[in-house]
Amino acid sequence: MFYQDVVFYLNTIIKIFSILVQGVALVHCLTQRGDGFTAIGTLPKGAWVAILAVCIVLTLLLGSTGIFGLIGIAAALIYLLDVRTGLKDLSDGKGFW
Repeated sequence: MFYQDVVFYLNTIIKIFSILVQGVALVHCLTQRGDGFTAIGTLPKGAWVAILAVCIVLTLLLGSTGIFGLIGIAAALIYLLDVRTGLKDLSDGKGFW
């Protein structure tokens, strides 16, 4: 009993965290200009929106600890750590260096 309760609560916490991270990435992607994505040499805005939206739906439907949930977390983290910083550098006028 105790083991099942702990597993349930851990899975719930991980699912909430992954949905939160993916949601932040999706909202940030939706609020950016489309030409910035091509300027930094990454996938177009529509592709990132589609990737992040599909990943968040799969995480909601299948859970965050399965293969699709882990892919969704990875895609959101790639967006937040790579693309978001590139867009931020581009909009700040400091360039990439």
